Amino acid sequence: MQKVIAMFGESEKGKYHVPYVFHSLEQLSNTLGEPPKDSFGLFYAIQALMYEREVIYFRVEDEGYSVEDYMIGLKFLKKKKSIKRLDALCMPKVGSKEIIDATNPICLKFQSLIIINENDLFDYLLSKPF
Repeated sequence: MQKVIAMFGESEKGKYHVPYVFHSLEQLSNTLGEPPKDSFGLFYAIQALMYEREVIYFRVEDEGYSVEDYMIGLKFLKKKKSIKRLDALCMPKVGSKEIIDATNPICLKFQSLIIINENDLFDYLLSKPF
């Protein structure tokens, strides 16, 4: 069974608040275009597709900062009954406590992982009281 990864990131084209499902690089490129400068979402989506993963991509206006865009995408993932499998959530440049904490119900529901980098984890850990 193919693994499924939900990605959040910027792109040159595409609508906001719409989940795009991709199975090929051609689909991704034709729909979302080129990655903006200093964006990582499409870069990780390309890697996932090259490893034969299904990608659910949510376009956000500003990676790591467009809280509303992330919350709408997470709400979709949480409530959509047609999504039977979600192996990971990939959220490059997100260190926000509010956004990362909002992934908890989804990760628990699907027993999925959250993928962030070490800088974002550090930001998240520093924002939590000890």
